[in-house]
Amino acid sequence: MKRKPLPIGISDFRKLIRGRYHYVDKSFFVREVIEASAEVLLLPRPRRFGKTLNMDMLKVFFETGGEEDPAEFFVGLSIEKEECFDAHRGKYPVISLTFKDLKHPNWEQCFQNLKTIIYREYQRHRYLLESDALYPEERRRFEDVLQGAAGITDYENGLQFLCEYLSRHHKGPVIVLIDEYDTPLHAGYAKGYYEEIIGFMRNFLSAGLKDNPHLFRGVLTGILRVAKESIFSGLNNLGVYTILNEKYSRSFGFTGPEVEALLEAYGMADRFETVSGWYDGYRFGKSVIYNPWSVLNYIDAGGKFKPYWVNTGDTAIIERLATRGGKEIREEIGSLLEGESIERPVYETIVMRDLDLRADLLWSFLLFSGYLKSVGESSYRNRHFLAIPNREVKIAYEELIIRWFSEKVESNCLMEMLHALSSGDVELFERLLRKVVMQVMSYHDLAGEPEKVYHAFVLGMLVWMEDRYVIRSNRESGYGRYDILMKPKDPCGWGIVIEFKLVEKKGENAHEAVLEGALEQIEARGYVAELGAAGVGDVLAIAVAFRGKELWVRYRK
Repeated sequence: MKRKPLPIGISDFRKLIRGRYHYVDKSFFVREVIEASAEVLLLPRPRRFGKTLNMDMLKVFFETGGEEDPAEFFVGLSIEKEECFDAHRGKYPVISLTFKDLKHPNWEQCFQNLKTIIYREYQRHRYLLESDALYPEERRRFEDVLQGAAGITDYENGLQFLCEYLSRHHKGPVIVLIDEYDTPLHAGYAKGYYEEIIGFMRNFLSAGLKDNPHLFRGVLTGILRVAKESIFSGLNNLGVYTILNEKYSRSFGFTGPEVEALLEAYGMADRFETVSGWYDGYRFGKSVIYNPWSVLNYIDAGGKFKPYWVNTGDTAIIERLATRGGKEIREEIGSLLEGESIERPVYETIVMRDLDLRADLLWSFLLFSGYLKSVGESSYRNRHFLAIPNREVKIAYEELIIRWFSEKVESNCLMEMLHALSSGDVELFERLLRKVVMQVMSYHDLAGEPEKVYHAFVLGMLVWMEDRYVIRSNRESGYGRYDILMKPKDPCGWGIVIEFKLVEKKGENAHEAVLEGALEQIEARGYVAELGAAGVGDVLAIAVAFRGKELWVRYRK
């Protein structure tokens, strides 16, 4: 049987249905919107989780006045069986705006394109100019928008005006759909026109959505919930449902059963577990969610695992925030890479300008952007245990570390050092490690818990060796917990165990006893047991002792 084409990059619902693409049925989202208790819904989700397609589906279902009956696009879908199907299908004028491409370098260009977006929606409803529902001054205002002659105040009130005109003409309430409302806010924050875009969007959304008697339902999507004080001031009819809420948790992204059915349809049912390790792990409410973009691209590529989602994103803001954070951030990223969770406060509302002032907002930003997941709430208010969702996202953190090291360390020096380690040349490894530490470390980095700093530092460098080694950290083996273990993927390679120790005593030879004690600890506690069980014959036990930027290395084979 011929398989349906996959809808990669298709966000036009009519095109998807007409083209007979494989569609993972999310039409129940229509019922959820109809039954919503809030008049305006804000649904933040990570990028490429199906927001734009869902919004276009709402437009196709609700919009009145078209030549086609919307019913033909929902044949066989779950919404067709619902009581609300006939009562609400094709019954509303719809205002549909998308800000997903508003990523301009300055406010002037951004505003010009905002005007274009508003113009296009007015153009789509140009029939209103022939309607008796518009007063003469309203018709002139409408024409000013079409001709690009309107002032900024008319554009700020453009959503409110169009709602009123449509409601009066159609004699009923309006549906407003705004996709990726926060994209221009991200651009404004990154490019230096945040105050201008916040001012415009506050007036535009408040005028169009606050206490609007002509509104049946408003739906907004984006990545973050931007604080009420910034943009949704006074919007008391707004219901916000982030990824931490159970409501709407299955409406975006794919669930496990949906992925199983999708893989089976394309002859890949036996790969479900592996696909899960790469692309699931997101927690929306209580649901485990898969990244739809990556799953579809994986199937389309014939089963080739790659970081499809990570490679499509602009991580400039994340890198800016993470690299600014100093040693604490690097330690925490090191813990995340080791598969651990970290307990941090999570703020569902973010004022973007505060990202430069409050380092603790980084974790909320990463969570709602899809780079972390919540694995449970802490007993403390607003605190969650956060972890990396899956292998694909882990690659993004590894690349961040690689770029961080590349900025500070000569790449040939680093490569030579890692080659020395993998080939068992510990004397050369020691000399080069000492050089790298001098280039990268500051005494400020080593304040507090230097063992953790060295541990995270070396672990970060070892990211380059993941193609040749399985790298583990702080795991139980034998009768204790080693610091770092490197199991070669080639059974003929060296197995390596590294233990870090702080030299606390002063004195020229104080490090000697510390090094010897670390090697004895590796042996006595059986840290190499995991390597032996894996059939690795050649093992290097390496002790690294340090005091500030001074360090010494000793080893046993």
